[in-house]
Amino acid sequence: MVVFEAEIERYEKMGEKTGWTFVFVPAAIANQIKADCKKSYRIKGRLDDVQVRGLALTPMGEGNFIIALKASLRKELKKEEGAVLHLELEEDKEFKVEMPADLELCLLEEKHCMDNFMALPKGHQNYYINWLNTAKTEPTRIKRLTQIMVAMDKKMDFGAMIRSNRES
Repeated sequence: MVVFEAEIERYEKMGEKTGWTFVFVPAAIANQIKADCKKSYRIKGRLDDVQVRGLALTPMGEGNFIIALKASLRKELKKEEGAVLHLELEEDKEFKVEMPADLELCLLEEKHCMDNFMALPKGHQNYYINWLNTAKTEPTRIKRLTQIMVAMDKKMDFGAMIRSNRES
């Protein structure tokens, strides 16, 4: 378990990360959590008194990482930009997102769609699965399944799919 303190920051303008609220994790600390890793991976532990699991450590280059803090997590922490967080972190080796049965059935209907989905980075697969699982109604879930199938037919990553659906 690696223990450190970090200030909550926010990107004003940073490409696709514009507006993100995050904690910066320097290379030296990230290396203590998972040695010599330059790709995104999942962590667990505590942010102040809040227990967390499956948070992504996102690479920012030169061995540095960030932990994005969603609004719901910031609300639970009762902290915003400029506040200092006490972090106790380790790699979350048990983290796994299961593919929903309805998504698997749809993807298996078109072999190339399943192949395209499985070729995506694990993080993008998780984005799709989490997005599908957050649908509150059955019609929304069906619409999202359809959008995922169209995206897989066109070999789109999650961001490209979201952008294409906003344009239509």
